[in-house]
Formats: sequence, C-alpha cells, structure tokens
Amino acid sequence: MNKTVIQSLSRAIEVLKCFEDADELGVTEISKAIGLHKSTTFNIITTLELHRFLEKNENTGKYRLGIELFRMGTKVKSDFRNISLPYLEKLAAEFKETVNLVVRDAGHVLYLEKIESPHSMRISTMVGGRLPINATAVGKAILSSLPDNEVLEEIKNFTFKKFTDYTISDKDELLEYIKKVRTTGYSEDLQELEPGLMCVAAPIYNHTGKAFAAISVSGPTSRMDEEVRKNIGRFLINVTDEISKKLGYKSALTKI
Repeated sequence: MNKTVIQSLSRAIEVLKCFEDADELGVTEISKAIGLHKSTTFNIITTLELHRFLEKNENTGKYRLGIELFRMGTKVKSDFRNISLPYLEKLAAEFKETVNLVVRDAGHVLYLEKIESPHSMRISTMVGGRLPINATAVGKAILSSLPDNEVLEEIKNFTFKKFTDYTISDKDELLEYIKKVRTTGYSEDLQELEPGLMCVAAPIYNHTGKAFAAISVSGPTSRMDEEVRKNIGRFLINVTDEISKKLGYKSALTKI
C-alpha cells in the first residue's frame, strides 16, 4: 500500500530532531542542518513556536524545545517515566510520604508523576501542574546543577512570588541557597510553598550532563524533622544518580 508523505510535516519533524544534540539553535544553524532556505525554515519554526513545540530564548535569540513536547509526553509511557517510576515507588514505600517527579519548564517546574502518601495529609501538587522554580525544592535542585550564567539567565526576568513568609523571594537569596545545595547534593523547601509542608529534592541529569528533572519527597513539619530530611536527602542522591546513569549520564555523583 502506498503511503503519502506530507513534506511540510516531515520538515517540521526534521527541525525538532535538530535539537537532539543541542540545547539551543538559531534559524541559520537549523536551516543549514536540514538543508532548507532560511525563510522556509523560519516559517516552520514560527509555526512550531506558535504551538509551543519550540520556544525562543529572548536573551540569545535562539530556539529550544518547548514545554508542549513535555506535556504531551506525560500522556505516554516514555522511557524516562518508565525508568523513574520504580524509584518513585521505592521512595514512597521507604518514607511513607508524597513523592513527585518534575521537569524544568522556563522558570517553573512541570509535575509529571505523583505518588500520594498513605497518611491523611495530602500535598496540593498535581500531575500536569506548574509551580515557580524558586518556591519548590525540585526547582532549586535543578537550578543548582546549572552553571551560574544559566541560573542568572533563567531568573533574569523572573517574578518572585511569595507564597509564605519563608519563600525565597529575591535573586541574591536564591543564588546563595543554590551554593549550599551544590555542597549537600539535595535541596529543601521549608514551608516555602505551603505552611506546615517540608520537601526534599535531588536533580536528575541526562546524557548532556545537565539536570532537566528532579524528584522530591514531601511531608508535614511534624514528620519531617532535620534528621528525617537528611536521611531522605541521602536516599534521593543515590536514587537520582541511578536514574541519571540509566539516562546516559556517567558521573552524577561527581557533580555534588
């Protein structure tokens, strides 16, 4: 049976595949990579950007993969989620608290998976939901893995929303905390998002050597004292290191 190939769709797919080995690319770079005229390439990019499959970095003028790809990825059993899920279940069984898996999303984190605590308290995160990167342990864990220049770029135009009296609400305070996380290997949210809620998180690296995701364990202050949080942090570091290695990153523990 003959199959009809839609050329414009094939070209759009070629544009997206250009980002398999690059975080950001300019129009000229993409047009050369796929062998198309620059104006044709720009039209394809503009269409993909309109539908959030690509997004433009206003600071560099280049493009990167958009969050719509991640959102749609939550609807299928991707390798990343398949790899991560047994570890999420292991964490939930070990600590009996809520476990979350997130990915980075332009100044926010996007929740991909959640395993609820068996206890009565429930955490107000939801799969598919987004939260500011500064107010979450997962967000700060991801930021801690990035070079200083990328952290500054990420928060350059960021509006710091203060959820509680404890929320990190300015750039300098966030940068100072990130330095601490780079030493410990895990981050914490000490009632920054919700009163009475504490959270511990560690980053997940992909084959490029940068964190694009993180896992957290969250619970009430009554059960999450300092010693418990330290135990969770150590456990998370090992878990996220194993996931990172399965994703092709060879030396996650050397980063922390």
